[in-house]
Amino acid sequence: MTEVLKHSADATTVEEGLAIQEEQARFDSAQATAVAMQNTLLTPRFYTTDFDELDAVDVSNVRKDWDTLIARMKSDPNKGHFKKNEDWDDVDWENMEPDLKKEFIDFLISSCTAEFSGCVLYKEMKRRGKNKDVTQLFQLMARDEARHAGFINDALREAGVAVNLGFLTQKKKYTYFRPKFIYYATYLSEKIGYARYITIFRHLEANPEYRFHPIFKWFQEWCNDEFSHGEAFALLMKTDPRLTSGVNVYWIKFFLTAVYATMFVRDHQRPVFHKALGVDPDWYAYEVFKKTSKLSEQIFPLTLDIDHPRWQSTLEAIYRANVDLADATKKKQILRKLGAQLRAGWGFFSLMLIPSKRNDVPVSTCLEPIY
Repeated sequence: MTEVLKHSADATTVEEGLAIQEEQARFDSAQATAVAMQNTLLTPRFYTTDFDELDAVDVSNVRKDWDTLIARMKSDPNKGHFKKNEDWDDVDWENMEPDLKKEFIDFLISSCTAEFSGCVLYKEMKRRGKNKDVTQLFQLMARDEARHAGFINDALREAGVAVNLGFLTQKKKYTYFRPKFIYYATYLSEKIGYARYITIFRHLEANPEYRFHPIFKWFQEWCNDEFSHGEAFALLMKTDPRLTSGVNVYWIKFFLTAVYATMFVRDHQRPVFHKALGVDPDWYAYEVFKKTSKLSEQIFPLTLDIDHPRWQSTLEAIYRANVDLADATKKKQILRKLGAQLRAGWGFFSLMLIPSKRNDVPVSTCLEPIY
């Protein structure tokens, strides 16, 4: 008799993982799904791209590093890991402090949506492509992201607010990006994801009294998957030197600035969550920016000057503008909303004007997760 898969953590393909999640969708929450459906500057988006252009990628000039990375991913070191076991502590959702519960659920929904966004994009590339190298990579990455999204959804399901991932696939708005923009955005998403999760994991490893939910125990293996995915996008960019030179250097600076600013604003919207973790949001942001900047030196010819005198104050100004924007939008105050948008836009432009630091990209992009 054939054994039936019962958890996405044990699935060997993205199709198996998603089928398991679909079976559990009857338990999902309309409210959580509605939050995941939102499209704002701060919410995770679903992307589509020119799959024919992506399919034409030639990895010949990075073949040795490519094969090493694929072999590591095929070995599937995290198979079966992303599910509850004896280390999963009981969570008293009913008596959790209301503001903490609200912010933590928001964090989990956002994380689940972001992971599933990658899964959807990677799965589509695998389905539509004919390039064996590229489709194999995207199949492996989609497998990982399906596991991550499923695991977060398990945590949400305990609180009665899981996301209907199948509904998101069909109904959420898709944003078109050219492949090079997919490379920049997704590379940074994966690398900053690694930096975020490992920073929290190391902090809680040293201060376990702040670990208010068991999911944080799984962050090390989770972020190692993120790290590998970032390595893959670094190699994809390495296949074409034009992607990291000429006018594209300005695009790289734009995406670096956008990703850093978005993270800063989003995290400062969750003060109770970070207090519960024993983490100062400013310290956390700087640690993550520092790690991500160091990692991105593997492929980007520049890094942002996060120690510049205007850096922190400008991020804080963007955050205040975003708070006003959200309030004005809620109260339907059109002129105040426009003013907040202009202030946020000027803040971002001001960040872009801060001179960046030049970086000499190494011959080999390969890194190991050392943090």
